[in-house]
Amino acid sequence: MLVLAVDTATPAVTAGLVRVDDRGEPGTAGIETLAVRVTDNPRAHAEVLTPQILECLSSTGHTPADLDAVVVGVGPGPFTGLRVGMATAAAFGDALGVPVHGVCSLDAIAADVRGADGAGSVACGDGAGSVACGDGAGSVACGDGAGDLLVVTDARRREVYWARYSGGARIEGPGVCRPADLKAEPSQRIAGSRPHVGLFELPAHPVATPSPAGLVAVAAADLLAGVEPEPLVPLYLRRPDAVETADRKKK
Repeated sequence: MLVLAVDTATPAVTAGLVRVDDRGEPGTAGIETLAVRVTDNPRAHAEVLTPQILECLSSTGHTPADLDAVVVGVGPGPFTGLRVGMATAAAFGDALGVPVHGVCSLDAIAADVRGADGAGSVACGDGAGSVACGDGAGSVACGDGAGDLLVVTDARRREVYWARYSGGARIEGPGVCRPADLKAEPSQRIAGSRPHVGLFELPAHPVATPSPAGLVAVAAADLLAGVEPEPLVPLYLRRPDAVETADRKKK
């Protein structure tokens, strides 16, 4: 199964082409990253996402018609960037007649951490400019367990989006708050936005943003089972900045 994966919930604009297959064991899937493009620019989501998708397809000798499904990160993330990725994913799905699965972007980061702990790293691109990687390098097993993990990403306004995981499952969140109001315990380590993981006294994992393989890992079971995806619903967790500014001016 050939899957397009995109995420614009963080400053990194991420697109990738991933192959997923059933390994014949309950709860496991083989995931192979074929191509990845990442641009770290919070103001460039609309400009670079579609070109990145087309680059991933062309570099692997595929066309949009070869896609079997689309997976997109639905946040939490800032309003403007997040809607670019979701609208683009929905447009590809509608034009090609393929299902579009939305996944929590924080869950994808947690899946990347599990992948790195288990059968090798699934994270490609470290957020430094435009990155091309994952040219057929290895496959990754999903469903590996992991210790207690806290994932944080930049929510702006000096806040973070966060979720907490234990044994590979999300047990709290997603939420948004100031770092000072988020307890590190009982998590044993942390992953996510590099400027923010350093605010917590926890060992930091290098995964900073969702990779295409991580996004697909979250949706793998539904993809392979042919489950009809739920409607795409963005996880904004709060109102857009423009609305908040307008409300303040009225007071």
